[in-house]
Amino acid sequence: MKYSTIPSAQSVVYHCKARDIKNIIISPGSRNAPLTISFTEDPFFNCFSIVDERCAAFFALGMAQQLKQPTVILCTSGSALLNYYPAIAEAFYSDIPIIVISADRPPYKVDIGDGQTIRQENVFENHIGYSANLKQDVCHAAHKVRKYAADQLTDNNVDQFQALVQQYNDETLDKAFNTAITNASPVHINIPFEEPLYETVEESSLIPQVCFLKGPVENIKLEWQDYINSWQSASRKMVLVGVNPPNTIEQRYLEILAKDPTVVVMTECTSNLFHPNFFPNIDSIIAPIEKSDSKDELFKMLQPEIVLTFGGLIVSKKIKAFLRDYTPSIHWHVDTKKANNTFFCLTQHFKTTPNDFFENLLENSTVPESNYYDYWAKKKDHYKLRREKYLQEIPFSDMLVFHLALKGIPRDYQLQLSNSSTVRYAQLFDLDPSIRVFCNRGTSGIDGSTSTAIGASIYDPNPTLLITGDLSFIYDSNGLWNNYIKPNLRIIVINNDGGGIFRILPGKEETDNFNTFFETTHKLNIQSLPEMYQFEFESVSNKIDLNKAFRNFYKESKKPKIMEIKTPRLLNNNILLSYFDFIS
Repeated sequence: MKYSTIPSAQSVVYHCKARDIKNIIISPGSRNAPLTISFTEDPFFNCFSIVDERCAAFFALGMAQQLKQPTVILCTSGSALLNYYPAIAEAFYSDIPIIVISADRPPYKVDIGDGQTIRQENVFENHIGYSANLKQDVCHAAHKVRKYAADQLTDNNVDQFQALVQQYNDETLDKAFNTAITNASPVHINIPFEEPLYETVEESSLIPQVCFLKGPVENIKLEWQDYINSWQSASRKMVLVGVNPPNTIEQRYLEILAKDPTVVVMTECTSNLFHPNFFPNIDSIIAPIEKSDSKDELFKMLQPEIVLTFGGLIVSKKIKAFLRDYTPSIHWHVDTKKANNTFFCLTQHFKTTPNDFFENLLENSTVPESNYYDYWAKKKDHYKLRREKYLQEIPFSDMLVFHLALKGIPRDYQLQLSNSSTVRYAQLFDLDPSIRVFCNRGTSGIDGSTSTAIGASIYDPNPTLLITGDLSFIYDSNGLWNNYIKPNLRIIVINNDGGGIFRILPGKEETDNFNTFFETTHKLNIQSLPEMYQFEFESVSNKIDLNKAFRNFYKESKKPKIMEIKTPRLLNNNILLSYFDFIS
């Protein structure tokens, strides 16, 4: 094996190995050569080369999302680091551990006009769990340190000064790695390297000091009886679940909630929770009330006394607007880390896991009489029947395509959804409980969906399907530019020739200005991308061809597959908006 001669490079590699962090996503460059050499020469690490830093960061995010372990992204100095920012912000709000390692120029070369140099320290300050700015090694290129930074090396005792640098760097690295692991946060490690960058040794004599920390311990002793009394006495309770990893909530608690006549459990496809008694299509409940002549009366009937939330961000704007206007008396949020006051009425943050919370709240629970669940369950069943009737009547469109696409996904697939229209349409339909659903809802951007899905697929033994829109797919087309795409990856691109979601927003006018700057219509040939990256490709634009295409789409193949589904741009919004009128 080969190791960089630079101690800080050896230290970072040592800290990764000590914590069993194996997956390193590297973007090419020269300044990061000391780390690139050290990682790639060591068979302990799984190294991935991805040129585009923005794609590399989302690739790492998808991998960490699935493994629930930190992944490392490594880049050279300058603007390369800034391309990580969208994925770092997503990781920050989605509680995904990514370790950003950036090579930097020495501090004395920053802001003097040196090439490929920016102010890298603390560059992610507002969206990072911890920023570790390592000190420059004084034993490497010592003559340059004396010349350009005499205050760092004031005499000939290099070993003494280097020992202080090593101690500081080890302590800083400990804090960074431990924060990523225990707090599920992205962290940034910035390392200044002086040239020469490519010198190596066969063996490393450096033994850094590593301090491990266990996860945060919250010894919060609550007087549970008061909360139990409040829960058991309330006749209208709503459990609302946002983004939630699959298979994390014990089934016995789901059964208790599902059979409680005072409880309505509202979920989204990203909640990864399933029960026949749950309400998975939230907007199909809220939208008919909005259109009713008895709107206020019905909303007051739905208004809960207690709202219990757990999981990440909620997709439905309608449920958020409802709970802000018809606020509950009590809002409890359960999360070990943070509580968003989404409805401006948060009364208690339980810093624990949902399973521990339910163990305390629901054991030996009793419930008052209530028709809360029964009333809204009948509404739900009615709306589902109306939805099926509507789907039989509408022409080929986004809505019909999502119905057919989601219904046709084989069991046990990992489903990745892009943002904007895609994730919102997906909320209108039911999925097989075996399908695991993911979407970058931390910042809800359209960037990085393809890269995230590919990264998420790497260690999943089951196939992965990405459903995305045309803008999101084109935006992240560099996500296809890597050598790690598995043959069982499937991508469905729903191409409605622009940002179709803007057509359903208030204030839309059919003008050149709207088409150019909001909807951003285009006539791009998507087929050129799968041809360039050697995917199997098929394009369809009607129901008959779509059903034929699905017969082969999920069959095993030697290459990954992309299916483009073209839908009518000017018709889609009318069909979606008319849906809520129809079920009402």
